Amino acid sequence: MSYETIRRKRDGEALPPDEIREFFEAFIDERVSDYQMSAFLMAVHFRGLAPPELATLVDVMIASGAVADLSAVPGIKVDKHSTGGVGDKVSLILAPLVSSLGVPVPMMSGRGLGHTGGTVDKLESIPGFRTDLTLAEYRAQMERIGCALIAQTREIAPLDRRLYALRDVTATIESIPLIASSIMSKKLAEGIDALVLDVKQGSGAFLPEFERARALAETMIDIGRSHGRDVVALVTAMDRPLGRAVGNALEVKEAFLVLRGEGPADVREVTLALAAEMLVLGGAVPDRAAAHRQAQAALVRGRALDKMREIISAQGGDARVLDDPDLLPRAPVCSDVHATDGGVIARMDVRAIGAAAVALGAGRSRLDDEILPGVGFDIRVRPGDPVDAGQAVATVFAADEEAAAHASEALLTAIRIGAEAEPLLPLVSHRITADGIETLQT
Repeated sequence: MSYETIRRKRDGEALPPDEIREFFEAFIDERVSDYQMSAFLMAVHFRGLAPPELATLVDVMIASGAVADLSAVPGIKVDKHSTGGVGDKVSLILAPLVSSLGVPVPMMSGRGLGHTGGTVDKLESIPGFRTDLTLAEYRAQMERIGCALIAQTREIAPLDRRLYALRDVTATIESIPLIASSIMSKKLAEGIDALVLDVKQGSGAFLPEFERARALAETMIDIGRSHGRDVVALVTAMDRPLGRAVGNALEVKEAFLVLRGEGPADVREVTLALAAEMLVLGGAVPDRAAAHRQAQAALVRGRALDKMREIISAQGGDARVLDDPDLLPRAPVCSDVHATDGGVIARMDVRAIGAAAVALGAGRSRLDDEILPGVGFDIRVRPGDPVDAGQAVATVFAADEEAAAHASEALLTAIRIGAEAEPLLPLVSHRITADGIETLQT
């Protein structure tokens, strides 16, 4: 059966739901080998999955583990998921912000992979912070304080972990049905009622082109609708890093600034746009404009910061880091990167910046790579900024001088200086729902 299933999918046939279910259940029971599943995933990468096939895969992934019961938590439970980017620390701000305004936020996040960072790695740079809560601890914390920031538990969608590890080593990460099933199976199993998606487009996204980003959003919205969940997607820019900081502890520090009503304007803008969607889905505010105003006020008045303090303490972390960020891990080497020419920042190769951060130890190329929490970049310039030769355009934080030198070279290659800047994508360009697509910025 396995051979014929792989062959037929390779040849572009749509498989009956029963056959899809039997194939993946055989993999769970180890009657289908890793190399056979790898061949199937490659076939899916090139041939895709028809809607009935995808729906069956999502159901099997959910059924492979436990489903969290958050019925004892009052209110509409709303989570957010980003498709991944460089400098994307929004979840660290968004979860306490929305929770501080009365909407429960059960947020199950991932680790960094490839050129993108991961929320779990960032949280774990906070001394003592536990992301490995059991389902029982997760439920109890949601009931007690209305927010939890955790890694995928062993109980939730274990099939996804096995498939993801194979996708990582078989170049099948950038497959819309495989991305969508991975994200949505975990989100549906964590006990949410609604979901907001931050779908990235641009050179630093896994799916750089708008049409593919839109297709991914629509696929996940359809999966959510078929399971009775409201899903809204915002398409946001990843043709430049989000904010200045790239690297785990550095991004946590920048997130704390935003929680104080400060920090980079682009990080605040994306966070507030997503917060407005979550607050409306959660029934806390009737419309997005009012929700945006309430979220902005919660940052300025310190409500979100207070909620983050509560979350850090609840999960074993040292909440003093909110007042003294120097308690976060720090790299031993700090080195400025100077522009070799004058001109204008023409563009940034975001994927290359992410890869340079990974090479420093801020991310991982494989799931078992070690993370160095204090390393990374502070990028001081944005596309369109004028620069002089010799001007410091970034700072590298590294484990040693050799790593700092390699990272500096990589940054100088990735930050392109020219006579004029290339056009940038709108920061928040589109809103996608089950009813269609709305252009927000052009």
